[in-house]
Amino acid sequence: MLPAGTAVAAPATTPEAEAFVRFCYQRRRVGWPELYDEMCLVATRGLFRGMGREALSEVGVGFSLFETPRMALLVRRVVGEEQAARRAARAAAMDAMRAAEDAERAATGPAMVVNAA
Repeated sequence: MLPAGTAVAAPATTPEAEAFVRFCYQRRRVGWPELYDEMCLVATRGLFRGMGREALSEVGVGFSLFETPRMALLVRRVVGEEQAARRAARAAAMDAMRAAEDAERAATGPAMVVNAA
């Protein structure tokens, strides 16, 4: 564990490492450290593209105590991106729903009153 106040530079990550974290996050939408448990499970069972711990370490996914700070940074970034994308999709869906409601109201026009007299 790093001493308090120690900054960890964000190292370059591979697209495969990012895809692995996204895959794990989509399976279980939790943050760090809970997502670490899911990542370990996925790696142990080879659920991501058949890749186990060794293959994942070759693409930049490490599970050792020394690699934990780097993985936590990657998880924090990927989870933030996924949450932002979900918020944007939700907002777009709400805008589309409002536009459809407005179009429906415009198409039906004001209610007509028929005088029966």
